[in-house]
Amino acid sequence: MSNYQIDTSKEDDLVNLISAYEGGIQSEEDTIAMFQRLINDGTVWQLQGSYGRLAMDLLAAGLCELGEKGYRDYWGNYVPSRYEVTPGTKGAPLPTRRMQS
Repeated sequence: MSNYQIDTSKEDDLVNLISAYEGGIQSEEDTIAMFQRLINDGTVWQLQGSYGRLAMDLLAAGLCELGEKGYRDYWGNYVPSRYEVTPGTKGAPLPTRRMQS
């Protein structure tokens, strides 16, 4: 775990977030927070494939949830919102306990 702290709430630090991720200097928590932000705003579905695949892995593991609205990926496929999937399935809203950390 690194001591490098990233403020994932800032709108203008996407390049810094990705650079830290690519450089391997993010903690696991920072990486999950970054991917949640990228999922929330739909950016992850427009980046290179490895980002979308990791986002899907994080969704499947219950570490991230889908965004509040649906998006189209680079190929035109529709990625639903968290409200368009069945509760308890991949990408559905996470329990409140996770969001409190």
